[in-house]
This record gives sequence, structure tokens and C-alpha cells, in this order.
Amino acid sequence: MMGRIILSLLPFFVLLSLPLLASASNSSNNTFIHCLVNHAEPSHPITSAIFTPKNTSFSSVLQAYIRNLRFNTSTTRKPYLIITALHVSHVQAAIVCAQKHNLQMKIRSGGHDYEGVSYVAEVPFFILDMFNLRAIEVDIENETASVQAGATLGEVYYRIAEKSKIHGFPAGVCPTVGVGGHISGGGYGNMMRKYGLTVDNVIDAQIIDVQGRLLDRESMGEDLFWAIRGGGGASFGVVLSYKIKLVRVPENVTVFQVRRTLEENATDIVYNWQHVAPNVDNDLFIRLIIDVVNGTRNGTKTVRATFIALYLGDSKSLVSLLNETFPQLGLKQSDCIETSWLQSVLFWTNINITTPVEILLDRQPQSLNYLKRKSDYVKEPISKEGLEGIWKKMIELVDAILYFNPYGGKMAEVPSTEVPFPHRAGRLWKVQYQANWNQPGKEVADYYINLTRKLHEYMTPFVSKNPREAFFNYKDLDLGINHNGKHSYDEGKVYGVEYFKDNFDRLVQIKTKVDPGNFFRNEQSIPTLPHNNKS
Repeated sequence: MMGRIILSLLPFFVLLSLPLLASASNSSNNTFIHCLVNHAEPSHPITSAIFTPKNTSFSSVLQAYIRNLRFNTSTTRKPYLIITALHVSHVQAAIVCAQKHNLQMKIRSGGHDYEGVSYVAEVPFFILDMFNLRAIEVDIENETASVQAGATLGEVYYRIAEKSKIHGFPAGVCPTVGVGGHISGGGYGNMMRKYGLTVDNVIDAQIIDVQGRLLDRESMGEDLFWAIRGGGGASFGVVLSYKIKLVRVPENVTVFQVRRTLEENATDIVYNWQHVAPNVDNDLFIRLIIDVVNGTRNGTKTVRATFIALYLGDSKSLVSLLNETFPQLGLKQSDCIETSWLQSVLFWTNINITTPVEILLDRQPQSLNYLKRKSDYVKEPISKEGLEGIWKKMIELVDAILYFNPYGGKMAEVPSTEVPFPHRAGRLWKVQYQANWNQPGKEVADYYINLTRKLHEYMTPFVSKNPREAFFNYKDLDLGINHNGKHSYDEGKVYGVEYFKDNFDRLVQIKTKVDPGNFFRNEQSIPTLPHNNKS
């Protein structure tokens, strides 16, 4: 177990009295709030953690962790209340009382869920917000850290670097992402070819189950511990913390960003990238971003390929390596920046690398957009003719973007059943489809969402089949929605097999065992076996 919980202080807001709070709601809601108060430990009152729409701070608390503006509109259904848990007993009270009063609970850590599943619902619901539970305890001697679910990746990286210049952690490149959702959904970053997924480096966890019990790895058992490392914690309980295994990094790493358009031979370079990136030295990760930009002639469009890399070594070695294995890129010493691993995080998130690293403690993203994401996996290299077809389609669509993240290395070595995440050996790279926009309105949203769908459809011949695979952390409700009724298993299998392949059935069996009443549910949760589903 993790030891005593360190609490961060919420801006002090105490409800004057429960009767006043309850007047905002009907009598059944009143009893729910009273239930919460009665189940929280008296030494840690829950009243200051309860926000109803009548509270002046309700909107700011709700919006503080909405990272997709599609779900921050006047017509988006709002929660009945928000519990900003300050203590483990607040989480336990929320679970026990929500079941007693048959209320749907959404669990939010960082709010980066692409489809807003952690803070939006079609039915009446409340939010259990974990952002106050964000203690980080780094143990360099044992090369581990205990991290609560409400911490952000930026905070984790900063606290590790505070203690050591030669330790890091293989997780995402966006520093404002919450630990809870990132790790429980699988998690990956630019060290995955060297060290695997984020969940490959988790050695213990604390979860509060449907009965309100606080469990660690030993008391929850290996099945549940397996499930919450990539199968999504929100289907099985409320993950309170993870114990992670730190990894070694050099004092200096090298990063670069090189751009090439079609006129600068981008097709040949990309064709070669797909053969090199998954097979090159495991210390090197080269992400490829494809977008459409203005051409050299007025009124024309062209495709641009951006190669962005992290190399766990010095620039001289990197240039030598790529001159030998990937000469088409034409990497020069002047393209490279040697920096600390912590500062490389700034580079990867488009923050000036000279910025003080304390910016990683800022929990608010640099910017917010309306957005849509989809995903795919590529198993066979794409021919030059195939690439040219993709470029033509992208120029036609203009505003769709592709991110290619290479696999190989450690990703190919870990068995597909080690954790719920199954997309391992045989995958050359993962595709993320992106559309971002900054104007409100359904017509605008439909236009951009359809761009990703059209490009996703066009890519069908080039990606995995039977099933077409998808990444659970890139939540995509186009794959199917679970209404959590009598057809819950059948609805869940549609998206579940794409996310988890053969691991889906094991996840269902574990879910049925630990949460037979399907309390922990959402639009893409793991269902229970059919005879357990509600009618």
C-alpha cells in the first residue's frame, strides 16, 4: 500500500449548510448528498468537495478539465453534481452512495478523453473528479515512484527530474494528460521502442472496488491488476494510484524536427521511413506527421512530412546512424538539439526548449480546440503508389492530419497477452487521424468530424483487418456505443474486439467477477457476461 495520502488544497469553498445545498435539488438528491456526508470520514468532511449547479464555482470546476471544446457547449448535458475528492473516503462514499441511489458516475482525472466520456453522458450523472488526489512520491534508490491518479504527466516528469538527471518514465508527450486515464488505457510515449508501453512499467496499484474497498496488487489479485493496465480503470473501479518503475535515460538526449514537402522528395523519404523507423536502433523514435500546406505556386496545395525524433544518445552518434540507415532524410548536425530528457518534453509539446521546466507543473494546456481523433494499425509497408493516393486524398480533404508512430523494438518483444493492450509484434506503426478546429457550431463540427471519417475509410486497404484494430486511449465512439442494457455484451464486443482483440473476453470475465452489477459503466466500458446484464 502507498502510505498516507498527501492532499492538495482545493480553493476553500465550504457549503454553509446541507439544507441550503439540498434546496437546489429534490428530496432524492438530498438523500444522496446526506449519504455522501454520512459515509465520508468525519475527520475529512466531504461538504467542501461537493459542487452543485447552484454553487458559484460549479461551472469553473466543470470546465477546468474539459480538454475538447466539443463538450463544453451550452447544450452539453451537465452533471447533477461534481465531487472533487480530497480524501480516499470521498471516493468510497461516492461509490457506495451512487449505487444506493442508482446514479451514474463518471470518473475524471485529466479530462483529455477524446470523446468526453469521463465527464459527459446522455443520462443523468455526476462526476467524481480526481484532480486533488495528485501526490507523487519518487524513490530513486529503488527506481520507483507512487503516483496518484489526479497527477499530470508533466508533474510526474518534473518530480522525477528533481531527484535524478538519469531517470525518466515512458509515457505520453502531452504534459497536461492525467495519469489515471493515460495509464489505465495503456499509455505510450516516445520511449516505447526502448521501454515499451507505460503499463509495461507499472508494478503495483491502488483501486477502490464496487464494494468501496481499497485494494493493492496483492489484495485485488493478478486478474484485476492485469485488467487495469490497459483495459481501462473506469470499467473496474476507481484507480487511486499507480506504482511505476522508473527507467534510465542519458543526461543528454538528442531531438530533431525535419520537414519535407512533396517537392522536396517527401514520398521517397516517407517510403523509406516506414522500413527504417520500426527496425532502427531501439534508442531512436521517429514520429511522422503528415499534413497539407500551401504549395510554392499560388493557389496550390502540397503535402508536408514532418519527422520529429527522440534519440537516447548524442547528436554525433545519431547523425552517423541515420546517414547509414536513413540517408534519404538528409539529417545534418545542425538539425539536432542536445538537451536533457526533461527539456525534450518541452520540445515534443511545441514549447520553446529554453522555457523554464516549471511550465510542466502548469495543469492547463497551451491551447484548447474542438477536436476529433481516430486510430489504425499498419502491418505491411505501403507502396509509393499507395502513398501518392493518400496524398491526393489528403489534398482533397485539406484539413485532416495523420500521425504515424513507429513500433518495433520492445513493442515487438512483449507478448500480446501480457496486458490487455494487444497491438504488439507485426505492427509497423500506429496511425492517429486528427482534425482540429476553433469555431463552435454543429455544422462546423460535422464538417471536421467527417474529414477524419473519410480519410479513415480511404485508408482501409492499408491497415489491419479482421478485426480492424484501434487504440483504446484514442477513444472513438464511431466504433460503437454501449447503452448498458440487455444487449450490453453484444454492443461491447463491437468496439471491444477492435481495442483489445482476443484479450476482450478475459476482460469481460474479470469485469463480471469484480463488478457483476455493471456499476462502473460508460459508453465504451467493458460489459459483463450476458446473464449479468440489466434488462
